[in-house]
Amino acid sequence: MTVEHDIADIGLADEGQLKIEWADRQMPVLTRIRERFEKERPLEGIKIAACLHVTTETANLMRTLATGGADVALCASNPLSTQDTTAAGLVGAYDIPTYAIRGVDETQYYGHLKAVLDRKPVITMDDGCDLVTMLHQQRPDQLKDVIGGTEETTTGIIRLHAMEADGVLGYPVVGVNDALTKHLFDNRYGTGQSAIDGIIRATNVLLAGRTVVVCGYGMCGRGVASRAKGMGADVIVTEVEPTRALEAAMDGFRVMTGRAAASQGDIFVTVTGNKHVLDSEHFELMKDGAIMCNAGHFDIEINLKALRSMASGSRRVRQEVEEFSMEGDRKVYVLADGRLVNLAAAEGHPAAVMDMSFANQALSCEWIAQNAAHLEKKVYPVPVEIDREVARLKLETMGVRIDELTAAQKSYQEGWEEGT
Repeated sequence: MTVEHDIADIGLADEGQLKIEWADRQMPVLTRIRERFEKERPLEGIKIAACLHVTTETANLMRTLATGGADVALCASNPLSTQDTTAAGLVGAYDIPTYAIRGVDETQYYGHLKAVLDRKPVITMDDGCDLVTMLHQQRPDQLKDVIGGTEETTTGIIRLHAMEADGVLGYPVVGVNDALTKHLFDNRYGTGQSAIDGIIRATNVLLAGRTVVVCGYGMCGRGVASRAKGMGADVIVTEVEPTRALEAAMDGFRVMTGRAAASQGDIFVTVTGNKHVLDSEHFELMKDGAIMCNAGHFDIEINLKALRSMASGSRRVRQEVEEFSMEGDRKVYVLADGRLVNLAAAEGHPAAVMDMSFANQALSCEWIAQNAAHLEKKVYPVPVEIDREVARLKLETMGVRIDELTAAQKSYQEGWEEGT
């Protein structure tokens, strides 16, 4: 009997399974963890509600958790990131309850979140904090039964720290995004490659010789800027944080205000995790043909409401490209409805880099299960030993060997008596 679900078409299950298996071949760290989980069953009987992008890589994380004994259910963390084949594969091939359909409206989207919470989870797994927010705002009675959670992205961790500061966070949450083996690789190399991939798939534009404006120079922004530069673009960076702006300048990028960049850019990519990074003051200065897209988390980085109010009309000119008619006979374009361009217009991060991110997720769930009795209601970093184990496993699967400290070197590092 097929498990409970709400997906587009169960008939896509065979295709989904093939794609999930393809991604699995690029995820050897998660495979090693799954093999251990199968023997040890560290999550036996634990109910997990996951709100993540429903992609092939996520499917392999769900398989790993289920193999470890967890009763896991998945819903989407973005209406346009769902791969309907993957959702069908999870249900039809792996018996994992899944609630995700690409392109759902807001009512269906939140209905899917409610469906996974109806299963009374004791661990939550989030990408953007929507699940945590719903629990706290609409289902406070369930908080007492939750032993912990994990959060995948910068945007979600910002929310969680605000909740902790306000004294309202109802259970401990591990900020997976802050693991070195997550944000140094997933955010930089994953977002860098997949955002450019999404832009090219959506538009087929040539980046060489174009001016690309990257709004934000965190790890995601660094990745996008470096990949755009590598494809021959002239890259401008806009920032609000002085240290990151200085780093961008010393990395060889032009740094200026968003308003100054607005009239120069051909392609704009927002990667900040904040709202209205591109707004009316920028739209009015953009050149004819300017393209805007978002590689942050939510669809609020580009103020689409303001853009629609300024435009005399709009039309869909390609599958993921909307054209807006502006004053002065200008046309500007928005990709993927302002949602994550790398997932809505492409396939998201390569599996090889998500391997580390989701290894952190799996091991953090195990850590929560083992340490729940001693955890406080706050945001925890991924334990250093987990971070290093993920890096060790990744190197091992890549066939890379590194040196070890000698006894004398360890003694020197740990002592203070030995001088120059």
